[in-house]
Amino acid sequence: MVSNGAAPVAMSADCSHDREMAVIEYFYSAHSAYAYLGSARFMQIAAAAGRRIAHKPMDLRRVVAVTGPGPFGDRSKAHVAYYFGRQIERWADYRKAPVMDGTPTHHGKDMTLCNGMLIAALHQDLVIDQLAHALLQAHWRDDADLADREILAQIARDTGYEPAPLLDAALAPETLAIYESNTEEAIRRSVFGSPTYFVDGDMFYGQDHLDLVEAALSKPFAGTWPRAEAGR
Repeated sequence: MVSNGAAPVAMSADCSHDREMAVIEYFYSAHSAYAYLGSARFMQIAAAAGRRIAHKPMDLRRVVAVTGPGPFGDRSKAHVAYYFGRQIERWADYRKAPVMDGTPTHHGKDMTLCNGMLIAALHQDLVIDQLAHALLQAHWRDDADLADREILAQIARDTGYEPAPLLDAALAPETLAIYESNTEEAIRRSVFGSPTYFVDGDMFYGQDHLDLVEAALSKPFAGTWPRAEAGR
């Protein structure tokens, strides 16, 4: 159904140099518009800096209800039209990341299965950069239903992954425990939404801050994070 046009990457993540590489922590959900819009650029930045991406799929709706602007349904029509309409159009054009018209048909569904699929792949020592990008792209470009097992299987196959072991483990207790842990960690660390990146503990919220992420990888910014008032 979906091909991201990229050659499959090597799947083993247990090379010694990978274990030793510094990481960029990446909090997101597989259905996030702005994670999609920044995905390709983020992966370029990480590769150029020699950093491994530490993927932390989370329950985005739960996170934003606690630390962000609140549940989607509580936001004004003007906010939704601007932030999830015009801004997506502009960033899609700027990033050359095609998007469908409007919001994906199945965007409101439970995203535990697709996020669990990513976590299961990590638990099986796979590098998931391309799979994560493919899920984001399929949802926002091709209107893919990320709650549908068969569609997820096809996306995985098209990206070079064997889907059955990932989907069989996507809702397993150990996978859901990691999903819960990622979500709780995001809330504890004042993550406001998706995507959020951490470079050596410094937090950058939103793909519109990727230039700052890139700069921080060369030279850390002055100041500290978190701050005492962030927990108030």
